[in-house]
Amino acid sequence: MKFTRSIVLTLAVVSSSCQAGAFCATSHINNVMKVQSESTKLRESNGGLDTDLILPSFSSKEEYTAYLQKAGSLPVGFALGTAKGTFVSVEAPAMGPLPIKATVIHLTEGPTDSWAAVFTSNRFPGCPIKVGKARLAGGHPLQALVINNKVSNVCPGGDGVAAAESVCAAVAEGLKLPGGANSVLPSSTGVIGWRLPAKELAEDIVPKAIQAIQSDSAYAAAEAIMTTDRYPKLRSKTLSNGVRVVGVAKGAGMIEPNMATMLGYIMTDATIEKSKLQTMLSEACNRSFNSISIDGDESTSDTVVAIASGQKPLSSEDEFKTALFEVCEGLSADLVRNGEGTGHVMRVKISNFPGSEYDARRMGRHLVNSPLVKCAISGNDPNTGRIAGAIGSFMGKFFPDESVDEMSLTLGGRTIFNNGKFVLEGQAVEEELSNHMADAQLGEHDDYPQHQRFVEIGVDFGGSGSDVTVLGSDLTKEYVEVNADYRS
Repeated sequence: MKFTRSIVLTLAVVSSSCQAGAFCATSHINNVMKVQSESTKLRESNGGLDTDLILPSFSSKEEYTAYLQKAGSLPVGFALGTAKGTFVSVEAPAMGPLPIKATVIHLTEGPTDSWAAVFTSNRFPGCPIKVGKARLAGGHPLQALVINNKVSNVCPGGDGVAAAESVCAAVAEGLKLPGGANSVLPSSTGVIGWRLPAKELAEDIVPKAIQAIQSDSAYAAAEAIMTTDRYPKLRSKTLSNGVRVVGVAKGAGMIEPNMATMLGYIMTDATIEKSKLQTMLSEACNRSFNSISIDGDESTSDTVVAIASGQKPLSSEDEFKTALFEVCEGLSADLVRNGEGTGHVMRVKISNFPGSEYDARRMGRHLVNSPLVKCAISGNDPNTGRIAGAIGSFMGKFFPDESVDEMSLTLGGRTIFNNGKFVLEGQAVEEELSNHMADAQLGEHDDYPQHQRFVEIGVDFGGSGSDVTVLGSDLTKEYVEVNADYRS
């Protein structure tokens, strides 16, 4: 792991800020460096099988890939395979043969009752969501998951549920599962409104994925489930008694709770009750996947699944819960950083909000979804009035009777608004704030995450109340270009 020029630049900026009488963030930087160091030591102690709490900087796609492949070591009782093929869309045949991938995750030691799921609340859910909700409500044990990209199987012509079930049946037949298709959970992501190429998946791609099954790493799944994602996302954690928690996720656009256009799969070899796992997963999603936004559009296909093979005893539920939260929060940050055309990631820390955590998250998403704020961040323009304006708009609409007199704002650790007035002190401050944004900038076409930095925004209402953190992305030309040409 290495520290890049960002640490040097940030220290220089902090020194200038302290001399100018602004809020000094040296202690925060020291804490970040301490967390990075401790995380790296823990990772090295178990042979590098875990991702760091804060991922290191990477100098190439190959370095990032090697890191995830090693950290993706599968928990006991899991194996997975991926395969690719082609299909011709019934809805757009002129586009010709299109690529599609399938991923099969297999519980090798038998079916499990210990699985949990959280699905989209969109009123036009995908057909796999309907199947998944039925599996969850019926209490069906699971022994496999099957995921395809490219086509989301949402409100298609024909019978989308039957198409999803036919793919599940192919998985059950290929793996000789005693529970049949009911023991397989399907997921689909991709173009909305197209028919699922069930025949191609069931007869060609799924059998090839089963033939490719291996029990080494989850990296192949992280890569195969991508759509417009620029790079795969994987997080892992090993508990003190050896229990593994490994998660993969995809998602780059239509990212807005509940949850986001995303699929997430968390595998563990822990032995844990189904009801406890469901409670933990729901809470973890609220803290992570429900606290991010790229473009404010809620997907029709969102699915997060946690599944346990039960091959190892669980010595501490608290330790497991902490690991689950860490994996989910890491993946959610990765999703925003990998958003379509994302050039910056905003991290908004809201303190003492005069309402519930739910409403505090709503306010945070209102701020990061403001087109004016997004564009300012994209251009490294410290137009701080847009931040205050977005907050004031939300409070005026939804909390008109709550006082904002004690609210303060920080950008990059520097106080920019306090006691109803902006605190801006000339060109030096303007340059400092712009440099903070520039230092967090990402390449819009990068195929690996070069760094883990954020544009840091603090909103403190004073007094006492709810504390939450919300992540969001800026708005770039690349985002428009990607979504103007998505289906091809």
